[in-house]
Amino acid sequence: MSFWVLIFLIALLIAVFLGYTVLRGRRDDTPTASYDLNVYREQLAGVDRDLARGVIAKADAERVRTEISRRILAADTQMRREAESKGPSRTVRVIAFVLMAAVLIGGGLAMYRQLGAAGFPDMPLSVRLEMAEDLRENRPSQAEAEGMTTPVQTPALEESYETLLNRLRETVAERPDDLQGHSLLAQHETNAGNFKAGYEAQTRVIALSGENAPARAYADQAEMMILAAGGYVSPEAEEALRHALERDPNLGPARYYWGQMLAQTGRPDMAYRVWVDTLRDAPAGAPWASAIRAQIDDLAFRAGVFNAPDLSAAPAAPGPSQEDMNAAAELSPEERQEMIRGMVDRLSERLASEGGSPEEWARLIAALGVLGEAERAISIRDEARAVFAENDEALQMIEAASAQAGIAQ
Repeated sequence: MSFWVLIFLIALLIAVFLGYTVLRGRRDDTPTASYDLNVYREQLAGVDRDLARGVIAKADAERVRTEISRRILAADTQMRREAESKGPSRTVRVIAFVLMAAVLIGGGLAMYRQLGAAGFPDMPLSVRLEMAEDLRENRPSQAEAEGMTTPVQTPALEESYETLLNRLRETVAERPDDLQGHSLLAQHETNAGNFKAGYEAQTRVIALSGENAPARAYADQAEMMILAAGGYVSPEAEEALRHALERDPNLGPARYYWGQMLAQTGRPDMAYRVWVDTLRDAPAGAPWASAIRAQIDDLAFRAGVFNAPDLSAAPAAPGPSQEDMNAAAELSPEERQEMIRGMVDRLSERLASEGGSPEEWARLIAALGVLGEAERAISIRDEARAVFAENDEALQMIEAASAQAGIAQ
């Protein structure tokens, strides 16, 4: 409370100084034309003295008197005008002072209430960095965070899917060293909203994979942990992200969550730089890019960045335009199917001749599955695997699309 009193008094003192200047008016109210009158009168007296001494002729003296008299009349007219307009009245000056004081005091208090942090002592950069490091080292563990998080309301599962999930759980329990079984269990537990069970299964996947565990496996483990903790990046999740980034420094999901961890531990400046770089490298349609765009402005404000580049616009992903969608809605089912097949064929031809992003290959595989062209989808999948053999993230997209098309192996 004393802090608010202090800033109120400072603002009031500034308002009083400014108000004193406004209210007192001018110290000297003498019109400027009065000085000219004094000069002209002195000149007129000087003409009479020169005439008496015989310095100038009488005719010249009369001519000079006439000119000086004309100037005296003009100066007198100007002096009367200045006397009539002495500036704003005292009432106007008082109103101006009250408004100025209200803006200074009220505006200052409102701005500090929005931007300031009352009750905090002065914090140099070194102190803030120490606080951020202490926060990072002593933040709650994964188990503590899960205990403090409101349990996630899992969606109701279809009876057939729930039956298959229970059967998968039983199979994995009987075969603890089945890498593929644990991988499927982690995926489907997460899809069902059982994030803790998901990351426990994913932890077993990493253990079974040993040193061969890919970066994506660690990134998935971290994501499941973060979801289980309600969006909080725990030390255990940070460790998983570290392993992912050591294996693939350009892995988008891991970079996104790494920036989120930095923002949560008092380093929005570092988080902003990580997110900007991640966003610039993100492929079209990447889900983590959309998440970054939704939060980047707030993070820039927290980081003190006021000249941030415009990163709000997502790069356009190849695909049907809004006009194509509107046209398709007016077609018959047979015509619509033919239109879709034409777009799929054009995408296939372009990828074969020019190549494309992993998202485009995945979209083509999924579309072929919808069209019922399983053999062609398998051929495209095998080709995509060869193209992206060294890109774990792209292969993950390809496999997900293959599963969607019903051709997963």
